[in-house]
Amino acid sequence: MRRSIISIFLLFIITFGSTAIFADAAVGDVIISLGADLTEIEKESILKEFNAPDNAYIIETTNQEEHEYLGDVIPTGKIGNKAISSIMITYTEKGSGLKVNTSDKITYITERNYANALITAGVEDADIKITAPKNATGTAALTGIMKAYEVSTGEVIDDDIKKVANEEMIRTAELGELVGNDVATELINKIKQEIAKKKPKTKEEVRDIIINIVDNNFNVKLSDEQIEKLVALFDKMKNLDINWNQVYNQIENIAKKTTEYLSSEQGQSFLQSLKSFLNALIDWIASLFKS
Repeated sequence: MRRSIISIFLLFIITFGSTAIFADAAVGDVIISLGADLTEIEKESILKEFNAPDNAYIIETTNQEEHEYLGDVIPTGKIGNKAISSIMITYTEKGSGLKVNTSDKITYITERNYANALITAGVEDADIKITAPKNATGTAALTGIMKAYEVSTGEVIDDDIKKVANEEMIRTAELGELVGNDVATELINKIKQEIAKKKPKTKEEVRDIIINIVDNNFNVKLSDEQIEKLVALFDKMKNLDINWNQVYNQIENIAKKTTEYLSSEQGQSFLQSLKSFLNALIDWIASLFKS
């Protein structure tokens, strides 16, 4: 009986609630976007995992919407034919920045990939949780986040910016497979900051920025094809109505918070624990060769 009531309630909210105007999001407000292809039981499970408050506003993101923003970036087969990854946004105080947390069910897109793409799209000051009922790439989640952001704030994100943010997410993930996620994220961020500072006017100026950063700041070797994918991405970005000052400041803010955390007592404790673990692992591996 309880499950039936919850299912009916969810159906009502999704069918009628998403057409309502919810454009006055305040600190503490919560909006959830569920993958449209989830079963009712999976929806219940995800709401429980999110520890969703009773007053959370609930919408859906469809696979069709996912294809709309990713169809030109990655093969259709990689997007799939079902939207199951889901998100919850909790709005935080101005200046607090973005905090993204993904469950272990999200297998392809990293927390920093999401955060950086959202910075490009102009989303800020929110805690975001992302999960799925089973292993999923997480490509639908960014579309869900931006859709939820629009519904809850009343701020419309230009479709071209949505597409370029999704492309950034995928290009960063692709680079991450080659050079590691951290290096890929830092590389993309460095390019964005240089774009923000230098404001290139031509595609060649964009290419020069990218090649200079790759050659002089990162010990990586990218193919001509990889370079051209980045040039195409950032050439699109430079022509869009992106708030580059905000992008630059948000990247700086995230870097500052990371440094502050690592310098804090909690951060030092984490680093010490990690060091102890790695030392123990090295000792264990060494013992295998002695026996």
